[in-house]
Amino acid sequence: MRTVIIGGGAAGCYSAVFSARKGDDVLLLEPNAKLGRKLAITGKGRCNVTNRCSLETFVKNVPRNGKFLYNAFSRFDAESCMTFFERLGVPLKTERGNRVFPVSDKASDIVDALAAEIKRLGVETARERALEITSENGSVTGVRTNKRFIPAEKVILATGGLSYRATGSTGNGYKMAEHLGHTVTELRPSLVPLETVEDCSAAAGLTVKNAVLTVTDEKTGKKIFSQLGEMTFESYGVGGPLVLSASSIMEEVYSGRYVISLDFKPALDEKKLDARLQREIAADGKAELSAVMRKLLPEKLIAPVLEQAKADPHRKAAELPAAVRKEAVRVLKGFKLTVKAYRPINEAIITCGGISVSQIDPMDMQSKLIKNLHFAGEIIDVSGFTGGFNLQIAYCTAGAASS
Repeated sequence: MRTVIIGGGAAGCYSAVFSARKGDDVLLLEPNAKLGRKLAITGKGRCNVTNRCSLETFVKNVPRNGKFLYNAFSRFDAESCMTFFERLGVPLKTERGNRVFPVSDKASDIVDALAAEIKRLGVETARERALEITSENGSVTGVRTNKRFIPAEKVILATGGLSYRATGSTGNGYKMAEHLGHTVTELRPSLVPLETVEDCSAAAGLTVKNAVLTVTDEKTGKKIFSQLGEMTFESYGVGGPLVLSASSIMEEVYSGRYVISLDFKPALDEKKLDARLQREIAADGKAELSAVMRKLLPEKLIAPVLEQAKADPHRKAAELPAAVRKEAVRVLKGFKLTVKAYRPINEAIITCGGISVSQIDPMDMQSKLIKNLHFAGEIIDVSGFTGGFNLQIAYCTAGAASS
């Protein structure tokens, strides 16, 4: 079968390998000079290839249409993904949270292994940009590029989303799918830092570990996210793993809808934390309050916390009224930030939204509208949290699309 794969990212490369191993005559279209440009920068250059978890855990960590992937993940799970790379000569390791990385900590090893296997299998690659997928009588007939028309019996569309445009994510795949009658759901950033109403510049650059971040949707009054982990303050607001995961659940972000609460001392309840603060004040009551707070907080957080508690940082600790002390404890357990907006989609790790799953067969990722047109990876309306889940989505959808 003459199979044309559009897109040389993670999903496209996986599809090329799976299709060629099956015996298809494969052509991989990628306008970039090198394959896997976005893959090469994932995981801060380390490439978190998958998450070594069960089917149930995987689905829970894919908040956007996770159940759609039940069949694909059952057939192409994390263990299968790990075996895939280890057989290509890339040793892997499992770290905290079941995150899987190459032992070398080099994403380039993953990209190079895929490229070498694609070459070994005799997959033809062409540095061309696909412009249109053609069809006749409800079935794929070929792909029109910026250089020629390519007849095809099967097409796998794996062009990714809109994030990291420098790597070639133009959104052209959505247009090609829409031209054939497919619905593209609303596209927005996901796994992206957040801008806040409050000025966070005083704490910019600070990474806080072992904090609990809770997000409340003020529109409904419901808590939509609460997790222990790591986050980072930025000049514009907040980022880091907890924030990225929280952003993937948010919808229709506008100033004031979502409120973040940060518990900097999750191991202590308010009563115990108040007792701890009183002990610190008793031990050094003549010192300024800001100096006493250094025993509880990183330097960069002292001013923002005391400002939110309406406590004078220069006041002698022993003179602190009980009401103000208790307010400081409340802020330590619930530092509030109001979300103003997502950061631009180009800063997002992935795009939320894509080809509607209602128009895709979950068994083989084939379009329900156009025969022999299949989808793989981020272009589908599925997305997960950080931790290797999105690359696993690329792997399992590519495996299903190539079957």
